[in-house]
Amino acid sequence: MKIAFLLHNAYAIGGTIRTTLNLAAALADRHEVEIASMMRHRETPRFTVDPRVRVVPLVDTRVGGADTTDPRWAEPARAFPVADKRHHQYSLLHDVRVAEYLAASGADVVIGTRPGINVYLARFGRRGTLRIAQEHLRHDAHSKKLRRELARHYRSLDALITTTEADAAVYRARMPLPGVRVLAIPNIVPAPDTPPADHSAKVVAAAGRLVHGKRFDLLVEAFATVAAKRPDWSLRIYGGGAERERLQQLIDGRGLAGRVTLMGPRSPIEAEFAKASLVASASDAESFGMTLVEAMRCGLPVVSTDCPLGPAEIIRDGVDGRLVPKGDAEALARALLQLIDDEPGRRAMGAAALAGARRFDPDRILGRYELLFSELRATRHRRAWRRTSARAAGRARALARRVRTVGDRSRSRTAAA
Repeated sequence: MKIAFLLHNAYAIGGTIRTTLNLAAALADRHEVEIASMMRHRETPRFTVDPRVRVVPLVDTRVGGADTTDPRWAEPARAFPVADKRHHQYSLLHDVRVAEYLAASGADVVIGTRPGINVYLARFGRRGTLRIAQEHLRHDAHSKKLRRELARHYRSLDALITTTEADAAVYRARMPLPGVRVLAIPNIVPAPDTPPADHSAKVVAAAGRLVHGKRFDLLVEAFATVAAKRPDWSLRIYGGGAERERLQQLIDGRGLAGRVTLMGPRSPIEAEFAKASLVASASDAESFGMTLVEAMRCGLPVVSTDCPLGPAEIIRDGVDGRLVPKGDAEALARALLQLIDDEPGRRAMGAAALAGARRFDPDRILGRYELLFSELRATRHRRAWRRTSARAAGRARALARRVRTVGDRSRSRTAAA
């Protein structure tokens, strides 16, 4: 079976790219797999791509390339939804290239990986192909305008996959999609090559993009309390982003220079996590939480805010980590201090985390995808009938509303006369 992924930019760095490459590599054990990259801004991908997975760039955005001189490159995309935050990066040339790719790829299954790309798949995907949308963000992270457009187009897809059960439930409740299978399948997080942490380092680690939503400022505030009580412990924050300068000012202003260090981006991150004894996350929202699982893969307990939606489905509070209220620096500090002071408990939680992270093994996630493919093929006609019935019922309701409106207006005119 041939499986194709539609990815925003396979040549960049990001969580969706990493998880797509992990899934593609797992599928390549049994299937022909390729990734169609909407963009190409450099010669080679930054992440390692399994040699069995073919990467097909659709539009070369490198300066001086032939695509940037194509007149269609200068025109905004018409098929890619304007409400998608990436719309400014898409052009009419993308619309054309994606349509051509989907018409000619011959894939049995095509998987989109972000809202606007899923709309492409709904509009241009061949009817005989299984068309599956992945949502790596949360339903509630999309604007109302985008959600309305997604609801219109997602109805023609075969399945919608979220990374958490909680988000799947939100889609089922707020975006009815008759005939579309809505389910949660978590990301693959492979076991790292590095050995687990030995818990000897007096280091708390954290990783992610340095943006406001990740709340590294809250983590620094919490660690100020930890540093005052346990001066031999330090915090290392891995990642890059727009908040770096502001975070450094906060660190310096709290007198934490040398105690809290902005380490810059690292990939793979597991080698750095293995040098710590705890990992912390203070995010306001996580659609999944890759770094949480990566830390658990290193045998480390994670102290995380209980934010929507991923952490509560990854961490078992008090078993393999701790969950604390979102936005509560004091609770975060207390949980860190508890595990810092309880080395046997910390080690036990780390062992439980290592065991629990196996549910994200490639084989387990691959099995869920292959079962889904089989179910979608087997139920194709039944789901098509459900869609048709829902459309007919919708038209009937709309007609009934129009009839009532006309009747109400007629009665109002009669009463006025």
